[in-house]
Amino acid sequence: MPVTEATIQQETTRRRTFAIISHPDAGKTTLTEALLLLGGAIREAGVVKGKATRRAARSDWMEIEKQRGISVTSTVLQFTYHDFHMNILDTPGHEDFSDDTYRTLTAADSVVMLIDAAKGVEPQTIKLFQVCRMRHIPIYTFINKLDREGRDPLDLLKELEDVLGIQSYPVTWPVGMGGTFQGVYHRLTHEFEQFRGRQEKPAKFRTEGVEDATVAKLIGDVAAEQLSEEVMLLDVAGDEFRRDLVAKGELTPVYFGSAITQFGVETFLRDFAQMAPAPTPRKTVDGRPVDTDAPFAGFIFKIQANMNPAHRDRVAFLRVCSGHFERGMTVTHVRLDRKINLTQSQMFFGQDRNTVEEAYPGDIIGLHDPGLFQIGDTLCESGRFSFEPVPAFSPEHFARVTSADTLKHKQFQKGLQQLSEEGAIQLFRMTNRTGDLIVGVVGRLQFEVFEYRLKSEYGAAPQLSHFPYQYARWLSPIDPRDINYDPASCMVVEDTADRLVMLFADDFSLRWVTEKNPGLRLYPTSYEYDTQ
Repeated sequence: MPVTEATIQQETTRRRTFAIISHPDAGKTTLTEALLLLGGAIREAGVVKGKATRRAARSDWMEIEKQRGISVTSTVLQFTYHDFHMNILDTPGHEDFSDDTYRTLTAADSVVMLIDAAKGVEPQTIKLFQVCRMRHIPIYTFINKLDREGRDPLDLLKELEDVLGIQSYPVTWPVGMGGTFQGVYHRLTHEFEQFRGRQEKPAKFRTEGVEDATVAKLIGDVAAEQLSEEVMLLDVAGDEFRRDLVAKGELTPVYFGSAITQFGVETFLRDFAQMAPAPTPRKTVDGRPVDTDAPFAGFIFKIQANMNPAHRDRVAFLRVCSGHFERGMTVTHVRLDRKINLTQSQMFFGQDRNTVEEAYPGDIIGLHDPGLFQIGDTLCESGRFSFEPVPAFSPEHFARVTSADTLKHKQFQKGLQQLSEEGAIQLFRMTNRTGDLIVGVVGRLQFEVFEYRLKSEYGAAPQLSHFPYQYARWLSPIDPRDINYDPASCMVVEDTADRLVMLFADDFSLRWVTEKNPGLRLYPTSYEYDTQ
């Protein structure tokens, strides 16, 4: 029975699809699991601890993540909170895996930015924020670790404005910090949430305002007077709370709390579910918006090989942008210009999966991939169009790669192909007679993950010979022999689509080639090359 437009609109309104971004060690995985606890999706948080005692975080499913205590790939987690269907895109915090985070952000409607109260805005946060700013994604800020000593809250707000260039509105305001932390005051609802230590649940009290005698009874006269002065200062000199600016990504609501004690997380989640945007129309490459109640359409933003090593499977993650998805439906694979049947569809919770019969705009579903999909592919039920492309980024580290065991050549080649198709590496071929293969990655730690996965998932150990190159630039069509360059600091290679790419050792060699070849066009990404 066909689903009505009214049903699609109703289900779309319930969806909240968001990513969590932060610098490493700000507590992102801990916050994710605190949200899952509130949604009833898990009963106990798998907090990442020291090497000897830690349990694997629920959202970190890959074996190397459990061993290293870091997230190296994005994870999809889903739960229901009240009447809202929440889709969390838990992204890697480590800067060496930021390309995976950048791609994942294209599937998010909003972002939760996590800040360490002691460290403030850190480098990786700045990079990820800039991507959000370019896409005008609404940003909601949670300042974490208030149960530890940290920086002055006013200084943290000033840093948001000075470093990130975004206005802020502290919805909750803390009383004390570390050993003197007593709780937070909610400026919009006038609730006071009292911190009772790590072992006890917080208590919430309704007040008539910051001057209410209840506040003084809870925290003492001195702390109450300071709270009153600080809230008054925020009311007079701070930014006004405007939902329209939040929706544009120009104003961020700020909350204070402690994810590890789950303090302030429920208040944040309650407000976030109400404030955050539901899925909105997505644009095609020609700028045309596709309404959420139009026929089914979505795009592939991530491919993950070997989520179940026993079956050597490959999953393409699809963001539903419009319409009603039904398992078994026939859609057009736009890039291949062919009809395909989506019979094997799943929803995920980390590594666990369940067959999904239907989905709506905002949902993330996994499709069995026999080798049909690439990142950025559009699938649509009606018509033929493509959504805006998923961005690619230039590698910054390069190494020649060969198989350590010639008897494992088939497994070696399959591993290289699949890991490059999922975006874990970029693969190039030298233009010399040997045609040696070169692996390019954004962060050096990706080499370690690449070696680990190639050996553990494909049984083929690689040998790497590192190159000193730092930049890759796609070249306008030209005979490489016509390029004036220094082979000592540059190399011409081909990517997997046979496009010419030049690798540069440093800024000087890049500028030198640009100056010596005035007609040569250099493109930082393959997407910019393709859309020239």
